Amino acid sequence: MTEITRALARAFASLAHPKMLFLMIWPIALALIVWTVLAILFGAQTVAWLQGYLTDSAVGGWASKWFPFDVVAAVLSWVALLVMFVPLVLVTATLIIAVVAMPTMVNHVAATYYPTLERRGGGTFAGSVWNAVVALVIFLVFSLLLLPLWFVPLFWPVLPVLLFGYFNQRVFRYDAVAEHASAEEMRELFRRYGKSLYLLGIVLSLLAHIPVIGFFIPVVAGLAFIHYLLERVAELRRSPVVVAR
Repeated sequence: MTEITRALARAFASLAHPKMLFLMIWPIALALIVWTVLAILFGAQTVAWLQGYLTDSAVGGWASKWFPFDVVAAVLSWVALLVMFVPLVLVTATLIIAVVAMPTMVNHVAATYYPTLERRGGGTFAGSVWNAVVALVIFLVFSLLLLPLWFVPLFWPVLPVLLFGYFNQRVFRYDAVAEHASAEEMRELFRRYGKSLYLLGIVLSLLAHIPVIGFFIPVVAGLAFIHYLLERVAELRRSPVVVAR
């Protein structure tokens, strides 16, 4: 937990650089424009689909035995559309940062904190795009499968945090070390520190619920994973066990 706290502290400290401040603005602005346009064009159709999905779900079938769930489903669908708007913006901004902006962020962090760390280039741009696609597909599939549970009081505070925790670590971990670690080192890092990476993702997911700060979490998350994993790369190379290149 100390390493995670240190990575978060360094991530917030890195935000003071002008390049990082710029990255805090344009991905969110672009994501906001995209989803506002989509909401205007397809909002009504999305609500109708959500209403049908909730009505036909196992939870909806059980609830219909006790009260008119169709009316409740209609209200919940509009509420869900409004509630999902911010997460969709953050997911889009996260993908933009992961695929487009991470090299700039990695170069800044590496030059400031790890100038002597050798770059072994185990990752590629194609690998970055593929990693982002896989992370998004898994996130969307589980979000849709678990959607009825989001309206159950015992589950709705927990499920989004866990899902976004997974999404954060899956999207950023690859790009954080793609330049510096070899392919073998990347696999070893993800195997050895998988639980810690997921915990860091959960902490960032919780921070995203803080007003105002939440909109800048994609950049903070990228920086936090860079700091955490570059430090682990340095430790891995200092350890007695040498990972083959």
